[in-house]
Order: sequence, then structure tokens, then C-alpha cells
Amino acid sequence: MREIVDRHRHACEGFSVVVQQSDGRWDNASPCNEWDARGVAEHVIGFHDALLLRPLGLKPDRPKRDPGARWAVTVPAIISALERASTEGSDSGVDLNRLLPVLTTDVLVHTWDLARAVNADPQLDPEQCEVSFEVVRPNDKRLRASGMFGPAVLVPEDADAATRLVAFLGRDPGWTA
Repeated sequence: MREIVDRHRHACEGFSVVVQQSDGRWDNASPCNEWDARGVAEHVIGFHDALLLRPLGLKPDRPKRDPGARWAVTVPAIISALERASTEGSDSGVDLNRLLPVLTTDVLVHTWDLARAVNADPQLDPEQCEVSFEVVRPNDKRLRASGMFGPAVLVPEDADAATRLVAFLGRDPGWTA
């Protein structure tokens, strides 16, 4: 349990680094066709709200407009929620063993999306990307059927773990704003 919690915390820290580099470029296009940089950040915030924070009865008091400030308030709530759910276990109503690998993958991929949108280096942890790739790869048909992911983008077999992960989830690794 501690390992998946630490992995998620680390992924959120990486997202925070990119958010801090966004510097008012929230209207920039992102690799996600429907979202600009703001939409990417709000998605990550919203997924944490819906899947982790609200089920644990947590509702951070966030500013309305600034995604960077909104994320800055969300991170301590996530850490609190992870601590609470990992110590309360099944009593918390949140199964971290099932939820966190998927949520961590979402954060990693959207860290890449946001970094590309604001022209920052995503600095994705290769080991984290490898673990996430192994989480999503067996679910290829289900992912595509969800309509949330485009077809996998072909990359060389020797591509790094981050490139393999984002390409598998329908991103063009060469995309630029």
C-alpha cells in the first residue's frame, strides 16, 4: 500500500512542478483536442475530487479562477486523503489498491499534456511511466471503447517509457503547441 501511495504522491509532485511553470499560459492548446492547458489542470483536479476527495468527505476551499492556485490547494487535500484512506483501509470506502494505479497514470499523462501545452519539460519518472504502462497495456480494448483515448500512436520499440506510455494512450509524442 505504501508504495502505491508514494508513487501517486510523486506523480502529483511532478504535476505541481509543471503547474508552477505554466505562468499564465492557461489558454494554450494542449495535446488533448478538447482541452487547453486550463482544461488539463481542471481535469486532474476534478478526477481527484470525484474519485478520492469527495468519497472521503473532503472538499478543499479553492479559488475560482486560477488553476495553479486551485492545484496548490488540492495537493494537501490529496496527501491528507491518501493518509486517511491508507490508515483506515476498507473503512474509508476508497480502495486505493484499485484506484491509485489508474489515477497515477492519469496524472503522469496529463503532466506530459500540460508540459507540452506550456512548453515545459515534463520530467516524467521513467520507472513511474513503466509501471503505469504495465497497468494500462492489458486494458487496451476497454480504454479504446471508452472513447476517452484515441488509437495508440506507433513509436520505435526502443522508445523511452514516457514516450511509450503517452503514445499508447493516443498522444503524438512529437506534438508541440
